[in-house]
Amino acid sequence: MSLLKPHQPEIKIYTDGSCNPNPGPGGWAAIIRADGKEHILTGGDGKTTNNRMELTAALQALRSIKNSSSIELFTDSEYLRRGITEWLPNWKTRNWKRKGGTLANIDLWQALDQVMSHHKVSWKWVRGHAGHRENQRADQLARRAIPG
Repeated sequence: MSLLKPHQPEIKIYTDGSCNPNPGPGGWAAIIRADGKEHILTGGDGKTTNNRMELTAALQALRSIKNSSSIELFTDSEYLRRGITEWLPNWKTRNWKRKGGTLANIDLWQALDQVMSHHKVSWKWVRGHAGHRENQRADQLARRAIPG
């Protein structure tokens, strides 16, 4: 059974996170395409990690979609994609712990899990820095969003 009604829009989101050095100052970006329009979201943090910026990009993009929607989210982060599609169910079963103990970035994983309950999200991986046009744009926007 789908959470979506037939009239709900399909949305494409392209995300990226950047940190230089890692850890250090970082930025994130999301390009959102819906209803023939494009929206850009960016942000940064003075002390963070690349993985936190990747997760934040996806989280902020999904939070910006107010109505339940069918979403394709493109990322070059295997950590993000595999975390959501493979590891998350087991983390939840183990009370948000990894087999090896503490789960890094638990706050962001839990927030992503919560916001995803409102949407039908299809996670797509693209190779970073391999010429994918929107991934390249998201990378440039994320780098520009690094504070400093």
